[in-house]
Amino acid sequence: MQKESTGILLRIFVGESDKYEGKNLYHYLTEYLRKNHYSGVTVLRGIIGFGKASKIHSSDLLELSSDLPIVIEIVDTEDKILELKKVFDKTNMISSALITEEKVKIIQYGTK
Repeated sequence: MQKESTGILLRIFVGESDKYEGKNLYHYLTEYLRKNHYSGVTVLRGIIGFGKASKIHSSDLLELSSDLPIVIEIVDTEDKILELKKVFDKTNMISSALITEEKVKIIQYGTK
């Protein structure tokens, strides 16, 4: 059985070495979202990319980068995403990042 709803996809682009309160930002944010009952998060590690400084970060073995691109994807209701963005504004959790937001149709299968 499937269930359809709408929500917001928040995509946060950071570097692997970005930290908050002594932890990798992506790890801290994953724990924060779980503790605060968000629907879910997926963290993707890029193999190559560059940001506004145009410095290429790569997983190439000849150039071992410790700052690979990380994409944090969060899908939840509009209210929960708005609440999260307010947390970002009140704290210094996200000090340097690109964030995109889009409305999405959520199709959920199963009972989990």
